[in-house]
Amino acid sequence: MHLFEVTTLIKTLGLFGIFTVVFAESGLFFGFFMPGDSLLFTAGFLSAAGYFNVAFLFVGAFICAFLGDTVGYWSGKKFGPKLFTRPNSFFFNKKNLDKTAHFYEKYGKKTVTIARFVPIVRTFAPIMAGTANMNYKDFLFYNILGGFFWTGTMILAGYFLGHSIKNIDAYILPITGLIILISVIPIIVGFFHKKN
Repeated sequence: MHLFEVTTLIKTLGLFGIFTVVFAESGLFFGFFMPGDSLLFTAGFLSAAGYFNVAFLFVGAFICAFLGDTVGYWSGKKFGPKLFTRPNSFFFNKKNLDKTAHFYEKYGKKTVTIARFVPIVRTFAPIMAGTANMNYKDFLFYNILGGFFWTGTMILAGYFLGHSIKNIDAYILPITGLIILISVIPIIVGFFHKKN
């Protein structure tokens, strides 16, 4: 399949695929490398072209983001301390925990909300919250707030961009390709930085 035939891929995966990625990136420790921001933005953009119902996309993404963080919180509560003795691997690096810990030092409980907009940190924030025994009512509040604003911002940004472009079908492939390129640059940079 051609690199820029991502619309075909997203249509094949459909909403289920989008929701699965959002869930995994929100709270499963191996989901940190998934491009949740660009995926939601692209899905919102494609909604403007009629690929998805934007309201259903938003509600589903929000629920999956909320559930992902919830799973992360309870995983951290149960297994958290073991993470700090876990050896580094392809899917796990202690630097990610350290980065998240610095966020907690700076922003406190609000980290659960703010981290939604920071790749990698958003995956480990709920796990760290559970590990640190954050009061669940506090976590619940910031989880709902963060999930709502993150999914809403990403999807609506893509949706309104799509509606602002005349003859959107002619631009779907190049714009989607650009979004994907931008989203993988940090991953590539991080990979080479890690090797040096």
